[in-house]
Amino acid sequence: MGEEVSNKTETESHHVVVDSVPPLQEKESDKPDPPNENVTSPSPPVQKVEDHVAEKDTEDSVSKDAMLARVLTEKRLALIKAWEESEKTKAENRAYKKHSAVELWEDSKKASVEAELKKIEENMERKKAESVEKMKNKIAEIHRLAEEKRANVKAQKREEFLGVEETAEKFRSRGVTPRKFFACFSA
Repeated sequence: MGEEVSNKTETESHHVVVDSVPPLQEKESDKPDPPNENVTSPSPPVQKVEDHVAEKDTEDSVSKDAMLARVLTEKRLALIKAWEESEKTKAENRAYKKHSAVELWEDSKKASVEAELKKIEENMERKKAESVEKMKNKIAEIHRLAEEKRANVKAQKREEFLGVEETAEKFRSRGVTPRKFFACFSA
């Protein structure tokens, strides 16, 4: 008896694992065949029900498979669309960064050129101011030299007047007329 129980459990477990048949079918298959052959076996109605259930299961599984395939397709398309959007966003961000870098480069170069221009203008202004100062100094020096020359001319004029007055005084005191004045009359 112990062997029969173990054989039964082996067959039951064997049917369950290998055939994956529901327990109702196992019990019916374990029943001995009726001695009368005219009696219809209960298995055909079960088979019809099973066939109908199988057809229904097949239709359900086909529709489930179709739905599953559609869901998988939609999921794949959604993932592709999300990837596409992500890549577009990445490309847009890279372009924005490069655009910003170009703008920064342009601004820095412009600032450097403007600083150089300002430096040149300051140098030119400084040189202009120095040149103006030099020219003003030259003008002042020329004016000073002109004043000195005028002063010298006045001084010479005064000396000549003094000399002429002295000579005229001598002529008056001697009563003689100057010869150079009447050079053409002198004999």
